[in-house]
Parts: sequence; C-alpha cells; structure tokens
Amino acid sequence: MKISHQKVHRDISYGPEPWQKLDIYLPEKTNTSAPVLVFFYGGRWTFGKKEQYAFVGKTFADAGYTVVLPDYAKYPEVRFPTFIEDAAKAVAWIHDHIHEYGGDGARLYVSGHSSGAHMGALISVNPSYLNNEGKPMAIIAAFAGLAGPYDFVPEAADLKDIFGPPDNYPNMQVPTFVNGKQPPMLLLHGADDEQVIQRNLNRLRAKIEATGGIVETRLYEEVDHIDIIGALSWVLKDKAPVKNDMLMFFDAHSPAR
Repeated sequence: MKISHQKVHRDISYGPEPWQKLDIYLPEKTNTSAPVLVFFYGGRWTFGKKEQYAFVGKTFADAGYTVVLPDYAKYPEVRFPTFIEDAAKAVAWIHDHIHEYGGDGARLYVSGHSSGAHMGALISVNPSYLNNEGKPMAIIAAFAGLAGPYDFVPEAADLKDIFGPPDNYPNMQVPTFVNGKQPPMLLLHGADDEQVIQRNLNRLRAKIEATGGIVETRLYEEVDHIDIIGALSWVLKDKAPVKNDMLMFFDAHSPAR
C-alpha cells in the first residue's frame, strides 16, 4: 500500500485529559510494518506544541518511520512528575495501538530535544513510569537524546517550583536510575550549546558506562542548542548529521525480528 508521507493522523487521544493528544506521521510506503519513533519536543517543560515540530515528523517519515509527536501537560498548570507520567502514558498507548497505523511496536524508539530529551530519558531509565501503565521499560528499543538536561540542579525560580523541594531533585535526575539495564542510549550535543551545558551528557554517559550499559555520544562543533534540533529540518539539514546518526544507532539496536 502506498501512502503519502504527508498523511498525518492528528489529535488522537492517548488519555482522558484534553492535552493528552498526539499526531502520527506515516511513511510513504513500506512492505512491512514500519519502525516507530516517538519524539518529545522541548520547551523548558512550560511551552511548545506538537504542530511546531511537524518537520521532525516529516524528516523521519521520509526515512521510513512511523513518527509520533505527543503533547503533554506543562508548568505552571502542573509540576514534576506529571509531564513525565504523560510521556509514559503516550508511549504505552503507542505500543498498544501503533499497529493500527502500520507501525511495528516491537521496534519502538524514543527521542526528544532539550526538556523533551529529559522526559524521554527518564522514562527510559526509571521503570516505575511505564510499569504504572502496565508496561515494562523493555518496550523501548533505544533512546536518542538531543541536548538533554539530564543531570542538573534547578537554580532558576521556576525550575525550583517545577521540580522542588530539593530533596526531590534526585528523582528528576536521569543518572539516579541508571543501572545498566536501560535501553541503548545515544546522546547528542552541540559544542556551542550555552543553554544546556555538556556536563549533562558527560555525567549520564559516565553513569551508563560505569554500570555496563550501552551508550554512544556525538559532539557537533559549531552547533548550539537550537541548531541541533534545526538540523532535523530541511533548512539546517547540513548543520550536523543528527538524522543520520540517529538512524544508524536505531538500526544498530533494532530488536531481532
């Protein structure tokens, strides 16, 4: 069956709340069910919407993936961990229903940019979120994070309000839960990123390596916090090989079929 890559199913509910909606981008054609990419956009856990990241859906649908962009709850209406719980609920729904859209739930990959990378990483290392949705963490075949704030201590007033009190900070820091059993992780970062410092990548990589997990990293020269997500658009596609690095990593860690 041939499907236009611009075929999109919009505003599908993955939960009962009005913000729990997602868009699904279909690949142009496939002889078998397509691998699935779930992408969480960034925005400081406070802003953004899935429609703004249609370029991510198109880029990976053109590469043969069924791509899912979920919306999720945001501050100040909610605080941690509500948006992480939304991320887990979305992934669980996708695992159950993506076959209805031609996707292969056995090849389910998670990615995200900035705060979205933090969300995707946390549900990839802390099994409680997916367990609460009746799913094992193993349904995630691999994770790719773009400029994620994986291991920081909130200093700005709004971030303290989102993640506080301080004794709760370890629960939002991704390395806290790394034990070597998490899915393979690809950590991507721009050398010129001044919004999320590279220490986040370094600390998460060190914890994964120390526990015997699988991790690869890429540091892109002359790339900043916005460039790295822009590289997934046709406008900045030559800025950094983000798409190709992600696809190669996913292919290398595709579950046996």
